Amino acid sequence: MDRQTLIAGLNEDLAAEYSAIIQYIHYSAMVRGPWRSELRAFFQAEIPDEQLHAQYLSDKIAAMGCTPTTLVTPVREADSAEEMLKAVRDAERDAVNRYTERAKQAGELGEIGLKVQLENFIADEQGHLQEVEQMLAGWR
Repeated sequence: MDRQTLIAGLNEDLAAEYSAIIQYIHYSAMVRGPWRSELRAFFQAEIPDEQLHAQYLSDKIAAMGCTPTTLVTPVREADSAEEMLKAVRDAERDAVNRYTERAKQAGELGEIGLKVQLENFIADEQGHLQEVEQMLAGWR
């Protein structure tokens, strides 16, 4: 594990956070059906958390002497509210996995403040994941 590998991973995480912001904005605009109002509010309520994550990652990458990415990972298209929730669930699972790996890497490099912040991100993303899983469990 070296510093450049950690920074490359943080840039991947940043690109995914940008994607999450776009995903939630897009889904809040496109959601249709009887639960539109509730799902629109849910999607919009997630945006500030993702923005905070992106800002922290961007600032940390810059503080580590590198340039934060401006690239975005692809946003999964979804035609129905259920597909949107499944895409969000999958993205949240991916975020938990990535942040778990990144926290381990940060710890190995003695980046304790970063490790703790990433663990806080894991808690945020697990909370989002749990909420979406509960929505999907009673969907049909």
